[in-house]
Amino acid sequence: MDQIAVTRTVTVAAGPFAAGNLGELTRLVPFEMVDDVLAATRRTQQRVRLLPARVVVYLLLAGCLFADCGYRQMRAKLIAGLRGLPVPDPSGSALRQARQRLGPAPLRALFDLLRGRAATGAVAAVRWRGLLPVVVDGTMIAVADSTANLRHYVKQRCDHGGSGYPTLRLSALLACGTRSVIDAVFDPITTGETVQARRLARSLPAGMLLLADRNYAAADLITAVTATGADLLIRCKTSRKLPMIRRNRDGSWLSVIGGQAVHVIEARISITTTAGSHTGDYRLITTLLDPRHYPAADLVRLYHQRWEIETAYLELKSTILGGRVLRARTPDGVDQEIHALLIVYQLLRTVMVDATDSRPASTRTGSASPPPSTPPATRSCTPPAFIADTVIDLVGVIGQAVLTTLLPDRRVRTKTRMIKRSNSKYQARGPHIDRRTYKATTSIDVITIDP
Repeated sequence: MDQIAVTRTVTVAAGPFAAGNLGELTRLVPFEMVDDVLAATRRTQQRVRLLPARVVVYLLLAGCLFADCGYRQMRAKLIAGLRGLPVPDPSGSALRQARQRLGPAPLRALFDLLRGRAATGAVAAVRWRGLLPVVVDGTMIAVADSTANLRHYVKQRCDHGGSGYPTLRLSALLACGTRSVIDAVFDPITTGETVQARRLARSLPAGMLLLADRNYAAADLITAVTATGADLLIRCKTSRKLPMIRRNRDGSWLSVIGGQAVHVIEARISITTTAGSHTGDYRLITTLLDPRHYPAADLVRLYHQRWEIETAYLELKSTILGGRVLRARTPDGVDQEIHALLIVYQLLRTVMVDATDSRPASTRTGSASPPPSTPPATRSCTPPAFIADTVIDLVGVIGQAVLTTLLPDRRVRTKTRMIKRSNSKYQARGPHIDRRTYKATTSIDVITIDP
């Protein structure tokens, strides 16, 4: 029988630094970047130990890719391709002490370097009439129920006394289209979303259009956003009394909130299915005041992109984190882990943008998504796969996995889809929920109201 031998030369760091890698993703977080961050935060080791600071940074990032593994198991995956090399084997206690010694500052600095909207050639897919739509919203993440965490984070109150785990609130500013993180903050659950949104306003330059739900239609937040030069498109309660200054021909009208002139749009959205019809009235406010250049109906359709942040949180909490509670048992450890989680999410979104940019312009960046259960990076992370050549492949193994699992364009369903077996034996919302999917027709009408 004919045989063929396949050989491959892999370049790795020497000595105890050999275990510090993130597989193919190392090209996006190279050694030099991590070393510069460690030097800037004064966390470079004074002497080379079994676990140098650079290795610990990569270990924390890998913890988000292998959320179901302990740190020792995870490290075994990272050095699986280094068999035969004298790689140190630190104990679990040594790994814990190394993480504590590093602290959260290097991960914060690394996230500051990597955050921001991804560069893409698909300008039409990410811009609307020359503006970059971005969205802000918050989500909750459970942290480990430890004594140290309970001093900083609290358990969420509910009808049955309280949640089982302490909870933090994470708010992110996300670029629509690429779904890359522009900025993010997190605090105990006692801090509100609008308070966090005011802090995120620091990352809103002119040329951005902020989308948000009606929780963010506060006068002080609108003032803070407009002070940056950015514009906004926010849903507002229909019961809120707003003075009518001037009515436009398309039915929208000019008003003022907190001294800021806003364009108010009243829309009636109807959804018709084989099971019946549902109609609801919605009110949007925007600082885009020219109804000829920014028609009301187009703004209503654009607002739907606000839901992209929900997809991003699904990828962050379910696909990457696997629905698990954060493993860190101290506030500093939680700080480390949240920033590592954001970094890994940003790296995966960058890979997806690079991959879809290699396809024709008709490929939508938003159609790229990690395969179910685990990010594709975990498969390329097991053996070291450093990009050591002078020619860098922007698609790579992970990009190819993304391109083979692109989501199709949304289609009108003609058959129902039902869950035959629930993921949980408990039905949190009761047994009377209709889980079927219907063929639907949506209509949007801008309506004129009495002053």
